[in-house]
This record gives sequence, structure tokens and C-alpha cells, in this order.
Amino acid sequence: MAHDRAGQPAQASDLIDVPHLVTAYYTTWPDLDDPGQRVAFGTSGHRGSSLTGAFTEAHIVATTQAICDYRASQGTAGPLFVGRDPHGLSEPAWASALEVLAGNGVTTLIDDRDRYTPTPAVSHAILRHNRGRATDDPALADGIVVTPSHNPPADGGFKYNPPHGGPADTDATTWIENRANELILARLEGVKRVPLARALAADTTARYDFLGSYVDDLPTAVNLDAVREAGVHVGADPLGGASVDYWGEIADRHRLDLTVINPLVDATWRFMTLDWDGKIRMDCSSPSAMASLIANREAYQISTGNDADADRHGIVTPDAGLMNPNHFLAVAIQYLFAHRPEWGAQVAIGKTLVSSSMIDRVAAALGRTLLEVPVGFKWFVPGLLDGSVGFGGEESAGASFLRHDGTVWTTDKDGILLALLASEIQAVTGKSPSEHYAALTAEHGDPAYARIDAPASREQKAVLAKLSPEQVTATELAGEPIIAKLTEAPGNGAAIGGLKVTTGSAWFAARPSGTEDVYKIYAESFRGPEHLATVQAAAKELVDGVLSS
Repeated sequence: MAHDRAGQPAQASDLIDVPHLVTAYYTTWPDLDDPGQRVAFGTSGHRGSSLTGAFTEAHIVATTQAICDYRASQGTAGPLFVGRDPHGLSEPAWASALEVLAGNGVTTLIDDRDRYTPTPAVSHAILRHNRGRATDDPALADGIVVTPSHNPPADGGFKYNPPHGGPADTDATTWIENRANELILARLEGVKRVPLARALAADTTARYDFLGSYVDDLPTAVNLDAVREAGVHVGADPLGGASVDYWGEIADRHRLDLTVINPLVDATWRFMTLDWDGKIRMDCSSPSAMASLIANREAYQISTGNDADADRHGIVTPDAGLMNPNHFLAVAIQYLFAHRPEWGAQVAIGKTLVSSSMIDRVAAALGRTLLEVPVGFKWFVPGLLDGSVGFGGEESAGASFLRHDGTVWTTDKDGILLALLASEIQAVTGKSPSEHYAALTAEHGDPAYARIDAPASREQKAVLAKLSPEQVTATELAGEPIIAKLTEAPGNGAAIGGLKVTTGSAWFAARPSGTEDVYKIYAESFRGPEHLATVQAAAKELVDGVLSS
């Protein structure tokens, strides 16, 4: 149930005390007997708050040393690109990381303007450096991004991108988190570190033009000439995040009719409207967090929002308001595979298994291979890197795609790129992305999609994560025969950490939450909202029956 102030402007009582947050970062020692205070990499790095002992100086010093040890074990000796977003804990963590990187003699490249760096700009920098190098070249670069993405202002985040430029795989993150926790238990014995002033002055610390390298290269991936020539009136809201400087430079360098709607940066995010649960959260896929942009949607042909590290996108149109992320993914795929002639016929479409089946129908109509993978952008990295996957997208509004020539752009999510694609679609076709989605529903049907949570104990979540199809004995779901029971993703055979069940017109997927005693049910029906509700109820009954057996 939505909070009674969801979508309303934040008040003074909603704001964090930034000095208190930073003090806790430096003065709190984590208790590793509490699982919530251990270093733990989820789908996008280690996250937590200093106020709960989950994101402290000890965590970041230990994790950075673990990354240094890991890259040494992999023979990676090239430069390490470091970026950060405007969260209150990001700069302290960035400083701690630089001290350890310098102490280990790692060549470290930081922003030449001493400003914020979006996740896709770090991925772009890594790939640019590594282009043409062999996979065993010791000069390969990698990166760290200090960000908790769209999380509330009290949170911090820290993630590692290996030389492939995308999110680290489970083998890497498990190695890093285990080593980091060992170092914390040893009271940081074994950590090499120098004071920040020495780190910044070290021969191994250099500056890099993240912004210029990224912004100037954009025309290789998106048709900005068309956007400029059509005079598309664009409003871009960074939501106080790392893209704040980038949007103004994109407008100036590429001569676009683009207004930066809110250039303010404030670690309290006092200018945000509250999210569905009454918290401040920079979620550009949330109608509550994007309420201000939605209310002003008539002012621009295309309005866009990005989260704090700009790896997610939100698309607002005058005719539809904020587009559902699944809807825009389907439109983006339909458009790109019709307007990128240099992409080969064998280039596939990538989606996560909890994304809309509208994408399946669009892919089939295009005659393209569909690569369906588990949740997590890391699964798209190999295909984007070698050009065999033209587009990879997640239902949570994260995606990237290839350059015009079919080579890799980024291997991490790029919210800036997808936001610009919306303007390209408007410019080239004369129709908004939401108008294109309406055309897709006329052709393929109009699905209803939602996610709900259901209670589950830690033990039950463990069972769900390791289910086999044979444990599901049901033959029918919401009045339709079950045609597939999946515990592995069809696209790559990787375990999905849960269950997906499909019928002719509907599906559900159940996955355990990594942070709460619940499991998540994603569901969709092409027979409308009422049938979706029936699917959700049947899904809960089916999963609860398996968990209790």
C-alpha cells in the first residue's frame, strides 16, 4: 500500500543529517556476527548505511584492498578508473578507496573536474582503454564506482567492474567479499594505505576526462543529428545525480534543444518527491519519485530522468506520462532492430526472465533470437562485448545497446543512452515512444504486469532458491495448462535462483529477496488485470505449497 505522502515534496523531517551520517562512517566498527554488517555483494556491489553499521570506513578500506588483491591474482595491472555519485557517503568512501589504491601502487584515474561520474561513463572508459587488447594483456583496465544507485540518501554503495567493463560476476564478487570480511576480522591487518593528500599527489594517481570522452562519443551509438535537425524539445532531470554535468554538455556539444530541468545537487535530496513508501529514493521508474516531471510533462516532447549513478532511465511523454520500463524496453527493441542496418541478422535481443513477454512477441515478429537470462545485468556482458547481443535490458529500467557499427558501447546499464534514444525515436518517426507502445499492443495484445511480495522465512527462501522443476507438480495455472516450469534461464542455462512458470497467455516468476524475509512474485497476463490477479493468487498458492512440502 502506498504511503499517504507518496508523490508529495519532501519535508524537513524526511531529510538525513549528513554530518551525522559521515561521522558514523568513520567511527562505527562493523559487527560481522550480524549478517547485515558483513561485506556482501548483491547484483550491484556492496550497499548499506553507516547508521546501521553496514557501510563504514572499515568496509570500504577492506573491500578496496580485496579488489587490489583480486586484480593482482587475475594479472590485471592496468589503470583502475574510479567514479562516484553525489550520495553523502560516496565522497568519504571514494577518499578511503584512493588511500588504499595508492598504498598498493595501483594506477588510478579519477575525474579531471573533481566531479561526479555516472556508471556508464566508467564502463565506457574501461572499454575504451581495453579496446584491441588481448584478454590476457596485463595492461587491461578495470574500475570502481562508488554508488548505491537509486537507494535512499542514507545509503552508500561500492561496486567493482572488471576489464570487461560490466558488473563483476559471482566468482569475482564472492572472492572479493570473502577477502574483505577476512580483513575486517583481522582489524585491517594486511591493508596497505597512505593518507589522502599523499594518495592524490602520488605518481600513480592521475586525472581522466570521463565527461568529454563519453559525451563526444555518443553519436557513435545514438542518432543525435536527427534529434537536433528535428528540433525535439527535451527536458532532462538528473534527479540530483551523477549525470548533472553531462546533460548540459550533451546539449551544448551536440547543439540540442535540451533543458536541464533541475541542476541542483544536495546530499539530502530535499527537492525530491517521496517514493511509494514515503522514503526519498531516486528511482526514475517510480511514478511517485518522478511526480514532478510527470506533472510538467506537457512542457517537453520528451522528458527523462536518471537515478543517482545514471544507469537507469525514466521516459515521460505528454500523451502517457511516465512509461512503464517494460513498455519502453519493447519499443526500444522494435525501433533499434529496424534502424541499425549494420547490426547483423544474427544479433540477438537480451532480456531478463522477469521482463515482459511483450519483448518475446516483438522479438518473434522481428525474426530475432531472444536471449532470456536470470536477473542481473552481468548476464548480458559477454554478448554486448562481442556484439552478438544488440540490446540487453532489465525490467527495472536498466539497459544498453551496441554502437551503430555493431560494436560494444557499454557493458553496464546506461540510463543516459536510453534517455537519448527516446528522443531519437521521436525525431526519426515523428511519434512518441508511448505512441509506439500503443501500436505494439494493437498488434500483440495489451499485457498487465505487476510484482508483489509474499512472506517467507530464511529457510523457505533457501528452498525456493534451489528448486528443481520436478518439485512443482501442478499442471495448471489460473485456468490454463502449464507449458514450462523453469529453474534455469533458457538463454544461457544459468540458475535463476527461483522458479518461473508459463502458460499460453501468462507467466509468473518467484525469487527470494536478498534483504527481507519475503519472496517476490513477478507476473504478467495478456488477458488483462483480472486474470493477472488470478495468476498472482495461484502463483502464491503454488509456491507456498512447494515451500511447505
